[in-house]
Amino acid sequence: MMRKQLILASASPRRKELMQDSGLPFQIIPSKKEEIVPLHLPAAQAIEQLALQKASDIFTQHPDAIVIGCDTMVIWKEERLGKPKDQADALRMLKMLSNQTHEVITGVALLSKTHTILFHETTKVTFYDLEEELLTAYVASDEPYDKAGAYGIQGMGKLLVKSIEGDYFNVVGLPISRVYRELLPLLHE
Repeated sequence: MMRKQLILASASPRRKELMQDSGLPFQIIPSKKEEIVPLHLPAAQAIEQLALQKASDIFTQHPDAIVIGCDTMVIWKEERLGKPKDQADALRMLKMLSNQTHEVITGVALLSKTHTILFHETTKVTFYDLEEELLTAYVASDEPYDKAGAYGIQGMGKLLVKSIEGDYFNVVGLPISRVYRELLPLLHE
């Protein structure tokens, strides 16, 4: 039996669904804090810090809870790809990733009164050589605009992906198996 309130500091419907699949009772309180990307840090540590910013924002309001903060970024040849600004930006990102392998890194922060746990998962994703017709249709959909790297592997974006190496759910936005295992000791303190 869980003794502590569990809060997911994210408005992502994909993260919500993955957390629901875990069977752990939780509530959603999205962080509204402006993200400040620490560019001086290597990508994986920067993403962990973004996750920590989100978790800390909610934890200050709910200090007796356990708060999960997350952030996902696509990395291609050292370039950090967040959410596209517009259709042209989405098309630019997808053309860069076409016929290439990139990394998807999700940073996770778990905060409780007694613990601060930071970690990240990295998954390598390889795209097919993308046809102009597919790219045009994809960027005309609503799908690319709230996702790092301008694609969602769980939606129409699955048509872009040739292979993955690593945790599929990490690409969706939450490495739920690892999150679950890291959470269990905290939930029973």
